[in-house]
This record gives sequence, C-alpha cells and structure tokens, in this order.
Amino acid sequence: MGVGGKVLVSVRKKRWWLNRTALMVLWVFVSGLIWVGLHLYSRGDSMRKAEENLVSMCNDRARMLQDQFAVSVNHFQALAILISTFHYEKHPSVLDQDTFAYYTAKTALERPLLNGVAYAQRVLRSEREAFERRQGWTIKSFEGTTSPEKEEYAAVIYSQETVSYIEALDMMSGEEDHENILKARATGKAVLTNPFRLLGSNHLGVVLTFAVYRSGLPKDATLEQRIEATLGYLGGAFDVESLVENLLRQLAGNQDIVVNVYDVTNATEPLIMYGPQSTNSYQSPSHVSVLDFGDPFRKHEMKCRYRQKVPIPLSAITTPSGVFVICMLAGYILFAAWSRYDSVKEDWRKSEELKLRAEAADLAKSQFLATVSHEIRTPMNGVLGMLDMLLDTDLNLIQRDCAQTARVCGKALISLMNEVLDREKIESGKLELEAVPFDLRFLLDDVLSLFSSKSREKGIELAVFVSDNVPQVVIGDPGRFRQVITNLVGNSVKFTKRGHIFVQVHLAGSLYQCIRVSEEVESLAKNIQDKMLVDTFNYTPNTLSGLEAADRTNNWENFRLLLNEPCSGLHASEHVCKWNSNKVTLVVSVEDTGIGIPVHAQDRVFTPFMQVDSSASRMYGGTGIGLSISKYLVELMGGQISFVSRPHVGSTFTFTAMFQQDENIKFCDLHSALVECLPDDLRGMNVFLIDGRPVRSSVTRYHLKRLGIHADVATNIRTALHSISGQDDLQRTRKQLQVLLVERDAWDLETYATLLGQLEELKQKGLMSETPKTILLSTSELNRAELNLYFDMVITKPLRSSTLAACLQNILGLKDTRSLSGKEKENGAASALNRLLDGKKILVVDDNKVNLMVAAGSLKKYGANVVCVERGRDALALLRLPHDFDACFMDIQMPEMDGFEAARQIRLMENNEKFRSLGPTTLEHSGWSSRRLPVLAMTADVIQATYEECIKWGMDGYISKPFDEEQLYQAISRSLVSNSNACPGL
Repeated sequence: MGVGGKVLVSVRKKRWWLNRTALMVLWVFVSGLIWVGLHLYSRGDSMRKAEENLVSMCNDRARMLQDQFAVSVNHFQALAILISTFHYEKHPSVLDQDTFAYYTAKTALERPLLNGVAYAQRVLRSEREAFERRQGWTIKSFEGTTSPEKEEYAAVIYSQETVSYIEALDMMSGEEDHENILKARATGKAVLTNPFRLLGSNHLGVVLTFAVYRSGLPKDATLEQRIEATLGYLGGAFDVESLVENLLRQLAGNQDIVVNVYDVTNATEPLIMYGPQSTNSYQSPSHVSVLDFGDPFRKHEMKCRYRQKVPIPLSAITTPSGVFVICMLAGYILFAAWSRYDSVKEDWRKSEELKLRAEAADLAKSQFLATVSHEIRTPMNGVLGMLDMLLDTDLNLIQRDCAQTARVCGKALISLMNEVLDREKIESGKLELEAVPFDLRFLLDDVLSLFSSKSREKGIELAVFVSDNVPQVVIGDPGRFRQVITNLVGNSVKFTKRGHIFVQVHLAGSLYQCIRVSEEVESLAKNIQDKMLVDTFNYTPNTLSGLEAADRTNNWENFRLLLNEPCSGLHASEHVCKWNSNKVTLVVSVEDTGIGIPVHAQDRVFTPFMQVDSSASRMYGGTGIGLSISKYLVELMGGQISFVSRPHVGSTFTFTAMFQQDENIKFCDLHSALVECLPDDLRGMNVFLIDGRPVRSSVTRYHLKRLGIHADVATNIRTALHSISGQDDLQRTRKQLQVLLVERDAWDLETYATLLGQLEELKQKGLMSETPKTILLSTSELNRAELNLYFDMVITKPLRSSTLAACLQNILGLKDTRSLSGKEKENGAASALNRLLDGKKILVVDDNKVNLMVAAGSLKKYGANVVCVERGRDALALLRLPHDFDACFMDIQMPEMDGFEAARQIRLMENNEKFRSLGPTTLEHSGWSSRRLPVLAMTADVIQATYEECIKWGMDGYISKPFDEEQLYQAISRSLVSNSNACPGL
C-alpha cells in the first residue's frame, strides 16, 4: 500500500472516531432529557393519583351524605303514614296535638337532623268555617293576622313542642312555602326550600315538605288525582350543617380536605350550605360530586379540595436518577459492542438467507406431501379394492392368508400417510372442529341446568327458547358450541342480581326480517309530529321478567313476529331457512338484566385477561379470558359475536354460528348422549297456563310443545275462570283439560280458591271428566312448603322439557316407556339401510379403470346397477334429462373436464328452464321424477378437496381414496336417504 492509501485510511479512522464521540455526547444529552421526562411524569402521576384519591373521598362523602339524608327522610315519611292511618282512617281520629307532640318528642332521636316537625291540614275555602269552629281558632297568615279568603289553606294542626309557635298558621301564605307545597303535592316527593338560618342553632338548613294522600292512590296517578287525594302536608326544618359535620367527623382523612356543600338550583348564584366562605391562596385540585336529595326541583353538589399543596414524591428524583445511570451503562455497553457490529450484521444476513431457504423447503415439503399423498392414494385405492374383491372369491387358505396380509399392510401404509398429514396440519396451526349430529335443544337445556341452583338462589328468571324453524338435529361441534353458551350464560348469572337471563336461538333469515319490520315501525314513529303518538311507538320493557333489556330489538313485538313467522315467508334469496339447504345459520342471543358494562370498558370486552375494573374482579372473580375464547370459537364456527350493553340495565350478547343439517337423521334413533328422546305418552294432552307476561308464557308453551302438549293461556286467574267456564267453543278442550299451570306472580289465594271451586262445579255438572291437577311455576323455592298445601306440585325454574315431562308423568301416574322399543327401532333402521341400494342405478365416473372396477364391485355387492364411464363429457351425455340414475360418483381430477365442472354442468341442466318446459307428463312417462341427483366426489387429494369446496361446485359431499366398502356404502346411503326425504316419490 502506498503513502496516499495509508493517509486515506488514517483520515477515515479519524473521521470515524469523531462520529463515535458525537454519538456518545448525543447519548448523554438524550439521557438527560429522559431524566427530565421521567421526573415530570412522576410528578404528574403523583398529581393524578392525588386527584383520583380526592375524587374517591369526595364521592364517598357525597354518597354517605345522601344515605343519611335518605334515612331521615324515610322516618319523615313514616310519620306521614302515621298521620294518614290514625287521623284520617280512624273515625273518630285517635290522634290529637298532645299525642302528636308526645310521639314526636319520644322519636326525635330517630330524626336528629330535624329541628321540628309539623303537620298542616289541607282546607278548602268551603270547609274553612267548619274547620275553624272544630279547631277553636282561626287560620292565620305569617304576619300574625287572620288569613284572607282564598281557594285553599294549609293550616298547621299538629306540631312538635320545639315549633309549637306555628300552630294555626297557614303555610301557603308564604310565597316559597306555597310553591313547595304545590310541588310536593304534584310529585309525591319530598321538596326542599332555599337554605336559611335556623332559629336557635343559627345553622344553615332547609324546610322539607311532604304531601300526605289518601290510601289507595295509584303510583301512576295524574296531577288531578293527586290534588284530589291530598289530605295535608308534613313539614320539618332540616339542619344541613349538623348533618355534614356529623358525617365528616366519622371519616378518616377529614383534616386533609376541605368540603363545601352548595345549592346550585340557580347555577349563576350558587348558595353555600356548608363550608368556609373563602379559600387560601393555594388553589389545589378540586372535584364536584352531585348530590341527590330526592327533590326533583332543586340541585345540590359537594365540592372537595386539598388543604395544602401536594408534595413532590421522593421517587420523582430517585427513579429518574436510576434510569440515568442505567442509560450511561447501556451507552458504555453499546460503545464496547460497536466493534462487533459488522460481524453480527453479516451473521444476521446469513441467517436471513437460511430462513428463506427453510421456508422454501417447508413449502416444497407441503407440496411434496400433497403430491405424494395423491399419487400413492390413487394406486392404493386399486390395490385395496382388488384385495377386497379377491377376498370375496373362493380362495384356499394360503391364498386367503396372503391376500389378507397384503390388505393389512396396505391399510398400515394408508394409516402412516394419514399420521404424516395430521402432523403437517398441527405444525401449520390448523384447528378443525368436530362434525357430529347433536340435539340443539337438549344441549341448551343441559347448559341451563348447570346454573339452575344459582338462579333459584338469586330468584332470577332463567329461560331458553328455540324457534320452531331451527332444525331439531344439526351437525357441528357440540362441545365448542356448549363452551360458548356456558361462558355467556355464566357471565350473565354472575353479574345479574334481579330480573332475568334469556337465551334465544333463531334462524338468521327470520330474525333479520323481524328486525327490519321493527325498524320500519320506528321510522314511521319518527315522522309523526304529535308527541303523544310518538310515545306509543317507543320501547316498553315487555320482557321475560318485566325489566328493561339492553337490546331494544329483543322486544315483545319482534318476539311475537318470530313466534308466527313461517319459513316460507322469507325472501327466496335467504337460503338459511330452507330445509333442503346443506347449511343453516343460527343467531343465538343471551340477554340479561345485570349490572351492564360501562361505556369506557366496552371496547376491550373481548381482550384476553381484561376486566371491566378492579372492583368487579374483586367482587365477582374471574380471569377475563372467557369472552376472548368465545369470540375465537364463534369465528371458527363461521360466525361473529357482538353485544349491546347499558350500565345498570343489562347486556345482550349475540353471535351467529353455521351448522350443517341432514334430513336423514332421526334424532330419536341416534344412540348418543348428545341427543335427547322425549316421551310420547304426553302428546295430545291439554293444559291451561296462567301467566301475565307474554314472553314468559311463550317460553313455557315452547317446552310444552316439545312434549306434544297443547296449552291455552290466560293473563290472570279471573280471565282463566271466564275462559274455562263461560265459552262454549272450549267445551271440548275443557272436558279434556288435565293440568292447570300457574305462574307464582299471577297467583293469589282468594281468586285461586274461586277457580278451584268452579272447576269442581264443572266436574259435578259433567262438563269435565275430572278435576285437573294444579302445578305452580316459581323462580325460587321460597315458601315452597306453604304453597304445596294449595297445589299438587311446585316446579322450580328454570324449565327443562325432560324435567317437565317427568313431573307431568309423576302427577298423572304415567310411566316412561322411551327405552322399551329402542333395540327394535335400531334393528328396523339397520335393515332399511341394507335394502336401500337394492335395484338403484348408479353412475361412476373416473379416468382410472382400476378405480372404476373397485367402485363398481363394491356397489354391485349391495345389489346396485352400476354404469361406468371414464370422462366427464360422457357422464353429461348419460345424465341428460330425463334419466333414470339415482346417484353419481365423480372423480375430481380428470382430463378435458374435471369433476367440479361436470358437477356444475349437471346442476345447470337440472335448473334450466328448457328442461322444465317438457312438462310433468313427459317426465313422469319417461320414469324420471323432478329431483336433485346426489353427486359425490371421489378424490385422493384430501388436502384440497374439502367438504366446502364440493358444496361450492354443487356436489353433495366427498369420499377420500382409498375407500373401503363400508365407507362407500355409508356415503351413498346418506345421499339416497336425504333425497328420499326431500322427494317422497323416490
């Protein structure tokens, strides 16, 4: 190297060292910025925590203040009931001034915050003269003079000794008192005045006014009804300062904060009711909590702040300093490792190259496995098929032993290939759901039975309803479906203390149509200008328990449409409701009236390990992973999950799931724990249900309908009495009436006794064969022993069809005969399947002659007439309408035209209008009936040829090569049974 080259290298090294020094200086500068940032963050975090602590303390004090105020108001209202009972409902009155004064003095300890209590009677102008003559004094105004003539008066007739000076005063003579009296009378609530200084204590206080009504006033009474029912007014002076002072004296940390209570009815000029008038120079963080004293006309609030400035925590200095030291050490480590940067970078580049090679090798391995699997399965199909055919011939012992040994070795090779493919699927992260038939209604009943004891303990209504359009048996993964339902219902039971939990299952098409109808009604209501008409279209909580639900689309109107919605009423494009469809989409909703989900937490409900807040975790438990698992499983089942939640109202979780269905399945013929057989001896029975809630009565009728029981419904016992005894068109049903079901909240002893007497009278007149048995339906087991005295049986919810059947059999003295003929049914079904292929004409299409021979030999063994062709075009020629084939086996990979295209052409021919124009006479004369020809795929490509792909191209399923005779027989049997059920003429 020359001198010039050495100089150039020296200059580069010097420039490199200068750049490194600049980087280190920059690193120190950035570390200093980090120190400053952490320090500011720590100070800000300390301030945020102080503010949160202030908010918590202020809210606690506000809540306790409201509670103590409410306790005093409750005692105040109890005094109003005392006056109404012993003064107005007793004739003559047992209450006078001395009794009132004595009672209020003795019970003053229960009202420590009320300085005095007085009662003013409402006196109309026409009643004044008689009233004054009876009392012995004249009504006076606040000025001390005789009250002038006016429409009505509020004369004080009873008063506590401490306020005896207001006796005979007209409380309506004062402007503010007059206004408060009118407000209290109109609302039925306690009304407060503006703050003022109380006599004696000189504390700030308010006057509490409460109207006393006649007994029997309805809760939804109008203003006129309230005015008419008003008897008088109860008033008392409330010491607000003493109330707040006693509250703060009981709480810890009182010396740290300053509390002010304001009357903010007039927001521009708030009136201070408690606390210092002025503040110090330091303006600390503050928080305002709203106070609700029950007065709908006045507003109050509590404002809290710290007395002193929040100190800077020591961690705001130590933590940033520690981080700064760590940054310095990290900079030194980076500085020392800089020299190895180039070598590490080179190693990383080589590792990337190796990674790309590994990914390419993995892809090549997958393609190789798919290709080898297809290429090996095709000849193995011929080998195993020919061996099966060979074993059906007359062989000597040595020949049969050799053939059986070869067959066992071939099956071992196929098993090994399957294991390799399964390993490949596991490594690729694929998860497949199980596809087995199961009874959806039985599974839901079983899930609800898990939570029955908890629902009875809480006294909540737990119910399930499945629409009639939903198939009895579907094909899917019952374990995963059960897991999703269990998670949702478990959460609802956990967070619901009152009301109901309602699980519904509907077909997607029926539900969406009903929602569209509901949206049209709401849109119509929005265009109406009259407010009263608009209110008639608003949502009303006509739900399972009578409480409002979060999702307003789950109302009674939509539910009633679903009860009466036939499958044929949907648009033709909505295939989910057609029974000849291969797939069905279900919509499942779980509705509860629990605590709901706060708005700020609704966006992270499905996040794993996330709770709404820490208090919910402490109170209810759980890890927060259940909903995230449910979301993954729902998406795996081809659906989506969503929810509607309103705090303190409840939540409604809704998800969709896609299942398969097969009309061949007779659910009572399946010997599986996933299918429930209900008894037949209750079919045709007549019962009468008394329930005032339409949704709940529909759920009960759903369980009765599953048992084949007809149920008439009445909203109350009086209506039931009229229906049973007064209508001639119910004579036949009345005579056959065997059971009377009564909901707990629709029962009262007096009317129920009348109903029982009427039933006994109908029996004596010969209008009823026997007195029906009586059953009470209850959500809890309270007073069950007492209720058993009036009813033949008490059934505690949740209802389950099998449990309801057992109770009815028990009360009617019937025996369950479901298991007597099970073996006979099984044998009969098996013999019917064995005769299914006899005489059927089947077309087999495959370009491999060996596969043709194997398939033909297997089908002919069961008596089928088999026709074989080697090309798809030849198959289309044979299947031109009309034809006499009952099924077709189609290979997928064939020259010229593959099996998918051939299946598509077959479906086009079946749906083409020019073939329909031949007319039914021509087709029937040719021996062909209009039906869907079962087409089954035969393929050795088990990775690509999936069930969904076959359905997409119009096939009815597929069978993988190599296949044995039983596998081939089962596939064609399912198709023929399905086609036979769809077309009875087959």
